[in-house]
Amino acid sequence: MSAHGTPVPMTARRAGPLAGEAVVPGDKSVSHRALILGALAVGETRITGLLEGQDVLDTAKAMAAFGAEVTRQGEGAWSVHGVGTGGFAEPGQVIDCGNSGTGVRLVMGAMATTPITATFTGDASLNRRPMARVTDPLALFGARAVGRSGGRLPMTLVGADDPLPVRYEVPVPSAQVKSAVLLAGLNAPGETVVIEREATRDHTERMLAGFGARIATKQTGEGRVITLAGQPELRPQAIAVPRDPSSAAFPVAAALIVEGSDVRVPGIGLNPTRAGLFETLREMGAELAFEAPRDEGGEPVADLRARFSGGMTGIEVPPERAASMIDEYPILSVVAAFAEGPTVMRGVRELRVKESDRIDAMAAGLRAAGVEVEEGEDWWIVHGRGPGGVPGGATVESRLDHRIAMSFLVLGLASQAPVTVDDGGPIATSFPVFEPLMAALGADIRREEE
Repeated sequence: MSAHGTPVPMTARRAGPLAGEAVVPGDKSVSHRALILGALAVGETRITGLLEGQDVLDTAKAMAAFGAEVTRQGEGAWSVHGVGTGGFAEPGQVIDCGNSGTGVRLVMGAMATTPITATFTGDASLNRRPMARVTDPLALFGARAVGRSGGRLPMTLVGADDPLPVRYEVPVPSAQVKSAVLLAGLNAPGETVVIEREATRDHTERMLAGFGARIATKQTGEGRVITLAGQPELRPQAIAVPRDPSSAAFPVAAALIVEGSDVRVPGIGLNPTRAGLFETLREMGAELAFEAPRDEGGEPVADLRARFSGGMTGIEVPPERAASMIDEYPILSVVAAFAEGPTVMRGVRELRVKESDRIDAMAAGLRAAGVEVEEGEDWWIVHGRGPGGVPGGATVESRLDHRIAMSFLVLGLASQAPVTVDDGGPIATSFPVFEPLMAALGADIRREEE
């Protein structure tokens, strides 16, 4: 059942070529961070291009609950009057972060070094996800967390009365954990240091610098070492959110596998820590071009052009690339199903603890659609069937996971028989315009009640 109401079964059918321009929403990762840092700055931060999916709207509500003045001024245009570093007020109600692991973990970090108490919850999917990976390092600052067994939500976090700076090595590649520690370090004295052996998306570091924090990153024998000077006065900013590469992945992938397609996706953020999928697709032989490369708001941006690519072949994806495309493995596996030969994905254990166990969810759905899949604890292999070679004809479980739902709907656009997902409702958390956008390109995706 959908976390957001009655299940919404959706079916994708093979149709003609996809064509046109796909204007995808703003980047979800940047949107979360813009709201949180705007709330921690002194003065008004103005944001344009904000993703207005449910995940981000839940973070906006959380910032208001902590005392910031958050106002929607138009489509994608928001104003945040911040309360300053350490200025969060104690919320009067439980903070409901819906489906968003990013939202809850970053907000926990932002409040952990302020002497207030807050209780966090989420939907059924989020309440199954582990929070100890964040609350353990936050405890080093002096914060205390009490939750359900296994470190799960609902959870109450008591902020540190007298926070200490922390030196922390992130045990697994996770931008959420790194960001939570850095946000907590804002209100701790001295320098907070985060070490990551594998680089993860660096939106937090870029945005902290833009807001005036003193932050430095260097590569050492230990890995990537990020040093943040605590207790800055953050300056409000005007932030233009680039368009989300994780959302762009779906119309791009659909164009690559639907015969005759030619789709342009403008203004996509191509931060090197996020662009691993597009690099991988080109290595597979995808006709994917980057047009009009430019810089917007401190982030590299380009227009993507994707054409049907009938000659793609499976590859072994380098494990060290995983952090730069961790959310894109589900849709990559769909493209891999239409390539020739096996696509091998290793070093992807993190997929087991996303909105769903994404390895298991994709493997089960692909097998139901007639694709051979092998899997292990931190790897999986999709054996491609070539262009037009996927039988389809399956009903698959989305497991309350927006990316699983969208991936299988893309699969159905090029498979021999329709593919149904049992609940497309969660798509609204990250890509609320997915259905009309895909329909405008010529895709046949329908809600079953219609």
